[in-house]
Amino acid sequence: MLAIRGGKVYTISGKIYDPGTVLVEGSKILDVYMGTKTPHGAEVLDATGKYVLPGFIDAHTHLGIVEEIYREEGDDCNEITDPVSPHLRAIDAIYPEDLGFTDALAGGVTTVVTGPGSANVLGGEMVAMKTRGRLVDQMILKNPAGLKAALGENPKRSYGSQKKAPFTRMASAALIREALVKAGDYLRKTEDSKKGKGDSPDRDLRLESLGRVLRGDIPLRVHAHRADDIMTALRIAREFNLKLVLEHCTEGYKVAAELSAAGVMAVLGPIITNRAKVELQGISLENARVLAEAGVVFAIMTDHPVVPVQYLPLSAGLAVRGGLSEERALRAITLDAARILGMEDRLGSLEQGKEADIVVFDGHPFDTRSKATGLFMAGEKVLTF
Repeated sequence: MLAIRGGKVYTISGKIYDPGTVLVEGSKILDVYMGTKTPHGAEVLDATGKYVLPGFIDAHTHLGIVEEIYREEGDDCNEITDPVSPHLRAIDAIYPEDLGFTDALAGGVTTVVTGPGSANVLGGEMVAMKTRGRLVDQMILKNPAGLKAALGENPKRSYGSQKKAPFTRMASAALIREALVKAGDYLRKTEDSKKGKGDSPDRDLRLESLGRVLRGDIPLRVHAHRADDIMTALRIAREFNLKLVLEHCTEGYKVAAELSAAGVMAVLGPIITNRAKVELQGISLENARVLAEAGVVFAIMTDHPVVPVQYLPLSAGLAVRGGLSEERALRAITLDAARILGMEDRLGSLEQGKEADIVVFDGHPFDTRSKATGLFMAGEKVLTF
């Protein structure tokens, strides 16, 4: 048994204990409580004067797919050959020795979502994974964690110059709808064949992937910065009764009421960025605050390598500068991020029975001077005090 005691313990799901103790048994959290008393025989780590939190979750990255240092050699982010490529699988592109994983651990980030980029309107399946491991297959937490789609400038830029669809926003939306209709027909024919009504259709990996979205097994995770693209994503989700997660949601503050009414969740960011393209002209640090006030559930991302993954807590800190409460900002990189992944029963807070992913900082994680001085993943020491 391990006891991390004496620090300021942020459970995220409830109280802050100062001083507090976190007990770990094997890979799980055994208990979290006020005070510094520890069971006889427990290994004790003194966290006095430090901050103890659940491991951070970056809900949108390209970690391991766009490798540090390398350019073309290590860039497997966008398959710019077919705008409708839902059958691509992120797991097949992840390099577990990417230096970005080391950076993630240094920043207290224990879980990430990584996946294809936004060149295609349907780009492939994303995964949720731990940031430490030798083999990708052993690091995976959820595969797939969603199907990546994209609206706005990027698909137009990728294919319009080739005089191919999508040349317009209309075409991007139409290609997504067309693919979903085909997938619906594929599912119906497959089910009918099981009932003896007709032959089973030939296996189609593209339609299988889209079928998971239509059945509600995974969400459609749509890259959408501008308010008009956000509303297009909402229309498509309503039309096909899909689970929708908005990626980036830069102008979400302009349609916060609509997002709240639809019950749509979002992953915001990158926050540490400039107006690098037209659809980022409305970027605002107040976006998170406005969405929080409207009741929208959201996480905060780095979009690594756009912003280095280790700066996830600093990204959340900038949202606080924009008016978001500190409590909500911490939830956006822990429990709310886990909720978007459908993994809030395992990750995102310091609670009895959850996985012992724990980070210890020598100062508040939103302070640029603070460093992670202790890190535990599934109860195993990664960084020691």
